[in-house]
Amino acid sequence: MSEYKQDLFRYIAEEFAEDYHGGELERREFLRRSLLLSGSVPAARVLLATLGVAGVSAAELAAAQSAPPQNEAATSSYHVDPADTALEAGPVTYNALGRTNYAYLARPKGIASAPIVMIIHENKGLQPHIEDVARRMAKAGYIAMAPDFVSVDPGSRDGGTKKYSDIAAISAIIAKLTPEDLAAHGQEAVKFLKAQPGAQAEHFGMVGFCWGGGVTWMMSTLLPDLKAAVPFYGPSPSFADVPKIKAAVLGIYGGLDTRITGNAAATDRALTDAGVKHEFKIYADANHAFHNDTGANYNRADAENAWASTLIWLRANL
Repeated sequence: MSEYKQDLFRYIAEEFAEDYHGGELERREFLRRSLLLSGSVPAARVLLATLGVAGVSAAELAAAQSAPPQNEAATSSYHVDPADTALEAGPVTYNALGRTNYAYLARPKGIASAPIVMIIHENKGLQPHIEDVARRMAKAGYIAMAPDFVSVDPGSRDGGTKKYSDIAAISAIIAKLTPEDLAAHGQEAVKFLKAQPGAQAEHFGMVGFCWGGGVTWMMSTLLPDLKAAVPFYGPSPSFADVPKIKAAVLGIYGGLDTRITGNAAATDRALTDAGVKHEFKIYADANHAFHNDTGANYNRADAENAWASTLIWLRANL
């Protein structure tokens, strides 16, 4: 498990570095985020050196630490209106593992029962975009829930993601969660989703994005009753755990996202060797996070095709 934790931490650190080198993050904001991740100036300097950014002084890091955050746009195109009368959708809480857990739940109105799908957010937490994705899933006929993994952190239990305006602080919290906590929280969220009125627990799928794609991979090795999984450009699971996967997996990748897609071929071989039903779709002109319509890498044509492919995969395997 500890190796997987390091992989997820590294995933977030490299995503910040990629945004910095791509011109999406100012240098001071990149340094501030690296400090938040590592927890101290000496640790940040070590982390930055491993990311290929050497020679950063303690003074520059101290100046970055006091700088105001440079947040990404927080608006969404809201493909499905939160007030859509065909849905019942909104935030929910549930008690598990001695804490209040936060989530967003959406379901089609007037349908007695439906298959269930869990949506796993990016390393930015439970943002409006992910709530919209849950509503899109509900419009497709599923009971969908997006758990807030920020509420796993002891300091974030009173509000979860909504407690923070600094997206980088959210990413830093998520990067420090242990695989054990992620697994335990994820399994409790699954229990809550399965307990919803009309939930067809035997028809259970999961879709995750970026960091959430990695969590989807991980959860697929822990949930033998998971029927279908769709990780969008998430870091691969430990190949030693791949034979535990019973779900049919559709992996979605961006061809320009070499940091993640570079491991797709090896993952494909591991799944094939383990006899796991799977298919990979790699969109040649798409980059990391191309499905997120609130981000700089949004690619509408590929995002819409990937979403349609996701729904086809779920219908065929749930």
